[in-house]
Amino acid sequence: MVKRISVDKKIVILGGGPAGLGAAWRLHESGYNNWTLYEKNNYWGGLAASFQDQDGFWWDIGGHVLFSHYLYFDKIIENLFGENNGWEQHKREAWIRMENRFIPYPLQNNIHRLPKEIYWECLQGIIALQHKNCSRPPVHFGEWIDRTFGSGLAKWFMRPYNFKVWAYPVEKLAWSWVGERVAPVNLEEVLHNAVFNNDCASWGPNATFRFPSHGGTGAIWESMAEKLPTARLKLGKKLKNLDHEKQLLVFSDNCREEYDALISTIPLPNLIQYSGQEPPTGKIDQLLSSGTHIVGLGMRGEIPEQLANKCWLYFPEKNSPFYRVTVFSNYSPNNVPDNSRQWSLMCEVSESPQKQTAREGIIDNVIKGLINTKMISSGQDVSHAWHYYAAPTYPTPSLERDKNLFPILAYLEKHNIFSRGRLGAWRYEVGNMDHSFMQGVECANALLDAGEELTLWYPHIVNNIHPSGRKR
Repeated sequence: MVKRISVDKKIVILGGGPAGLGAAWRLHESGYNNWTLYEKNNYWGGLAASFQDQDGFWWDIGGHVLFSHYLYFDKIIENLFGENNGWEQHKREAWIRMENRFIPYPLQNNIHRLPKEIYWECLQGIIALQHKNCSRPPVHFGEWIDRTFGSGLAKWFMRPYNFKVWAYPVEKLAWSWVGERVAPVNLEEVLHNAVFNNDCASWGPNATFRFPSHGGTGAIWESMAEKLPTARLKLGKKLKNLDHEKQLLVFSDNCREEYDALISTIPLPNLIQYSGQEPPTGKIDQLLSSGTHIVGLGMRGEIPEQLANKCWLYFPEKNSPFYRVTVFSNYSPNNVPDNSRQWSLMCEVSESPQKQTAREGIIDNVIKGLINTKMISSGQDVSHAWHYYAAPTYPTPSLERDKNLFPILAYLEKHNIFSRGRLGAWRYEVGNMDHSFMQGVECANALLDAGEELTLWYPHIVNNIHPSGRKR
């Protein structure tokens, strides 16, 4: 339980991504003036930042999609860019590229698009599920996949794809994080789609989404920071040491800052490292993570007709190194310098200790993968490439996570340190941009005795459909 802080106490926020900005926004909105936000980079947004390369193409750190579970977040975002709106509105077009064909996502509802032999194998697996009843919970994510989708879908898509994403074997992952993120299998719907040759698309919590017209996803967070008091925002401040007994921060420029409450949104293992003191319970080295290589490709000419309306695609097969490709020029025409003769692809490749990725030649390997999957016809179509590696990006929901994570968070809170956000709280199931922002908001509320922290502690509540029929 977060203890209320009195009005004269200093609140320091570490990290200027969605969670840190959410905490700052709420403190400022509440009229609480004794706070400061420190960010190590010279820009805002954290993993949700965007970059413009030397040729004028814009890139995100992965395929971000802005949708929301919260009315509070919606209202802030709606007015962020003022009267000029500044948004591109999209209907989600998510696809899977496998067996040399495009299949609408989710695959489990569209297996009739697969070659007949594979379709029948997947259907047999789904039918077999109808006769199985297991009372005990799954041991790991791999078992959950097998029980939920059947052996065929597990073999052809779910197991290989999830290894490409997580960069860990599915047997090392827990399954309770899944929630709304994976479509269930409905045999009647599967057969109906097959008989009538219907495609089931736009499933999920982000069937529609918006994207900034200019500046990529990072424009959201840059705009938000612009609306906060400049004197309380400190860029280029990298943490060097944390003394949680003295409640003192020392930065790389030897700037020192005392605090009464610290809201940290930096990666949790880094926070422990800066303190130089391991928690008495909970092992920080048991919190697994993976990194992501982002390879952006500026393309010449007009976008191929087959990609003209697609947002992103999933790739389960071994003929490509990437697990997801975003047709980034479709998100906004301003993501490329001249959309009449240029377009862009943004590819994501995971890396972990159990899935090594050769960094030398990664651009060439990505281009080969795009040719192998017939996304592009030739490397001659590529005008230039951009590469960015971020780590950690995915806080892995491993089997060992919760038994180590929760004691660490409790230990920090005893020292008035509140680790929040995608990598601060290390809970992937509430790690989207809206979740992260609201973790910051709700932590600030708790410190001000103005509300409880639903997002961090009750993911099943915030991720469920609200009784009104919409997401929170």
